[in-house]
Amino acid sequence: MSNSLQTELTRLLGCRYPIVQTAMGWVADAKLVAATSNAGGFGFLAAATMSTAQLEQAIADVRAATSAQFGVNFHMFQPNALEVIELCLKHKDRVRAVSYGRGPDAKTIRRFKEAGILCMPTVGALKHAQKAVELGADIITVQGAEGGGHTGSVPTTLLLPQVLDAVKVPVVAAGGFHSGRGLAGALAFGASGIAMGTRFLMTAESPVPKATLQKYVEVKEPAQIRASTAVDGMPQRMIDNPFLLKLESGGLLHRLFVALSSAWKWRVHTGMSVGHMIRTFFAALREGDSAIQTMMAANAPVLIQRAMVEGRPDEGVLPSGQVAAVIGSLPGVKDVIEGIAAEAEARLASLSTRIPLDKSA
Repeated sequence: MSNSLQTELTRLLGCRYPIVQTAMGWVADAKLVAATSNAGGFGFLAAATMSTAQLEQAIADVRAATSAQFGVNFHMFQPNALEVIELCLKHKDRVRAVSYGRGPDAKTIRRFKEAGILCMPTVGALKHAQKAVELGADIITVQGAEGGGHTGSVPTTLLLPQVLDAVKVPVVAAGGFHSGRGLAGALAFGASGIAMGTRFLMTAESPVPKATLQKYVEVKEPAQIRASTAVDGMPQRMIDNPFLLKLESGGLLHRLFVALSSAWKWRVHTGMSVGHMIRTFFAALREGDSAIQTMMAANAPVLIQRAMVEGRPDEGVLPSGQVAAVIGSLPGVKDVIEGIAAEAEARLASLSTRIPLDKSA
């Protein structure tokens, strides 16, 4: 491999290629993370949808399957957030980084940094990137509007340079990436690497049931993958399907009924007590979320679980980046990463050998 793919990101994370596999709920399991790490990328476990026991087992499975370091993703509103933090610190010899959206406070971030664990939040707006750095983030992942799941409204090509100009830490580009051309372009912008979710979801090692993966492969138009607020009140990019259309057309009472049902199922899955559920509700209100949005917060993991775990894609939701429309196969993770790296090197090499324009002509 040439030096063109050696960046600050590969140095910090200890990976061979500046390619990050994001922590998709119910998807980024131990098998996918280990496959990513063994292929030279850097993978994040999706602890936000795991119980403490499940995460502990997943960490053990990754440790057994690869000698590489890896990351863990979580958010502070999950009921076992403090336990997740302690698990990460316990495994600091292998957990190289943590990622999050609405993340921990400065005190907790200092604990991670003192343990040698890098803090690598994902943001979708310039102000959030600046705030994350103020709190102590070591690396920023910037996701443009093309990305899957919860996303902002600014395209990657506009958001990325804004953040690069505003912060002094390494920046990883996300949202719309799936090829070596994209990696070469991100590096040319000044990013230290790329992060991808949908591209890794659509691989041979993905735990997603075949019936659900087929829905992703069948998408041929980016317009079929759109952002909607119907699931939890926040823009979330998903593949159009009958369930989403029904949720959008069902009215407020229907959405609240679905939200209450989801909240109860999520409480059972996580072991959250009713008291913790109530405290979380009021904590979210203090953060500025509307009451309805707070009630809908459990919708996303529960509705995604139906498709991603239970294999019922028409009865749940399908988070996806727009790149799904240009991905028509499910190769192995190793082939994906090595193919992206080889294409990026070729594109970067071609730029350096082009004959300059004759300015005297």
